[in-house]
This record gives sequence, C-alpha cells and structure tokens, in this order.
Amino acid sequence: MYLTLQQFKELAALPPQYIEAIEEIDEGWTERQLLRKSRWIDARLRKRYAVPFTLPAPDAVQDWLVRLVTLPLFLKRGVDPNDQQFEEYRSDAEKAEREVLEAANSDTGLFDLPLLAAQPGSPSAISRGGPFGYSEQSPYVAFDEQAEVGRTEDAQRGGSFV
Repeated sequence: MYLTLQQFKELAALPPQYIEAIEEIDEGWTERQLLRKSRWIDARLRKRYAVPFTLPAPDAVQDWLVRLVTLPLFLKRGVDPNDQQFEEYRSDAEKAEREVLEAANSDTGLFDLPLLAAQPGSPSAISRGGPFGYSEQSPYVAFDEQAEVGRTEDAQRGGSFV
C-alpha cells in the first residue's frame, strides 16, 4: 500500500469528513481500497517497472492512487447521479487509469519511474541521452588551423603569403 489512511486524507481533494464517515460505517474500508488499487497499479506496471516501489512511492503513483480510490469512496458514500462534482471525480479516475496504462506502454510511456532491471543509481524509465560527440572548438577553428599550417609550409619554402 503506497499511502496510509492519513496520507490519503491529506492528498485527497474531498473533505476528510467523507472518509471518516465511511470508516465509521465500515472500518478499514478505505485502507482496503488503497491496498487493492496499489496492487492494481503494480499489476499494470510489473512488466516494465520495479514494483512494488520503495516507500515513499513516486509522486505520480501516489497521485494515481488518490484519484483511483476517490471514486469508489464517493460511490460508497452515495452520490446524486446528476452531481457535477461527482462527474469531475469520475473523469479524474478514468484519466488516472489511462495514465497508468500509458506508463505501462514501453513505446509511449513517458513517466519517470524506476525500471524493472534498474539497480539503485541506474537510469529511470525515461532514457536520458547525451551528446554523441564533443569538441572544445568551434567548426571554424579547423579552418584557422589549416590556414596556419599552410602559412608555415609556405614560409619554410621561401614564399611570403599573408
């Protein structure tokens, strides 16, 4: 589980009273949802990333977990189907699911999470490329050097070119 109940209360956009009301009715329900959705995230990312992530989990994972658990919490509490705020939470949860699926895709996943084969200190999922060549000089220095060599050779032959 990537978040404790207290951390979830601090990160969630909904009032803590909603969570506390659910816990009064069904103690441990929110923590079970946090564990369930944490396992779902791990299952989706297992082929590419080093899951379970070390705690504290990456911010992206915590954000996904909050958004994924908020929707079932609202459903458990009960909602008016025409509630605009609920539609925002539903849309946010769907977006979080799409982001997890995107992260699991090795071709288009752009989330910077520890890779499966990664050892501590090794690169993350986003490849950080660098320059393939390096030179201290500008491209024009080579021409200056060539001209200097030519002048020296001419001077040794007795020519006087400036």
